[in-house]
Amino acid sequence: MAATASAAATSSFIGTRLPYVYSGSVLVGDYGFDPFGLGKPAEYLQYDLDSLDQNLAKNLAGEIIGTRTEVADVKATPFQPYSEVFGLQRFRECELIHGRWAMLATLGALTVEWITGVTWHDAGKVELVEGSSYLGQPLPFSISTLIWIEVLVIGYIEFQRKAELDPEKRLYPGGKFFDPLSLAADQEKKAVLQLAEIKHARLAMVAFLGFAVQAAATGKGPLNNWATHLSDPLHTTIIDTFTS
Repeated sequence: MAATASAAATSSFIGTRLPYVYSGSVLVGDYGFDPFGLGKPAEYLQYDLDSLDQNLAKNLAGEIIGTRTEVADVKATPFQPYSEVFGLQRFRECELIHGRWAMLATLGALTVEWITGVTWHDAGKVELVEGSSYLGQPLPFSISTLIWIEVLVIGYIEFQRKAELDPEKRLYPGGKFFDPLSLAADQEKKAVLQLAEIKHARLAMVAFLGFAVQAAATGKGPLNNWATHLSDPLHTTIIDTFTS
């Protein structure tokens, strides 16, 4: 998805240009790649009222009188803050939030399998059989208690985040809780960190999709699959897995 402030801005494809303007600014990490036009501002057709003629029993459909484009403003409604749900700003928020979860999930899947030998897709089975634990250490909570804690804590955090009307703070709240080391105090450094985050977020989403496909195809975790591939790289590939 893309946004640009000038018609001369180029995309990641040599010789191509970013397709449209969004709010006169460039979003961090966007290079004009939007082949399906998902981030393009939606235009709605406006029709005139139908013309009803009771004498002739005719009900002529109204003709097109123009187009209308929704403005992607943020409203003070926590569960639906955007006036345009298909707006580029909302897509960026979804991409960033999903990417952050994917980075945590990817790191968690690799770390747990490395330390305990339990794959991420079997972790739930172990918890149900042996009780709640973390990295092999037992926890003083039952599974149901942990679920309630997660629902209440994450639900409250998400409710507070979605009540924020500033688009920048919705994505980068900062402060002592989210930036305790003041890494984003310098604007140039902040831009570099934001670009690094969105790149790692996209990579993590692709990586965890790969984890899921691997688990469905082989029933193994990512580290086990990697070790199996290294043991016979020429005959243990994704092509061999899906053709065998």
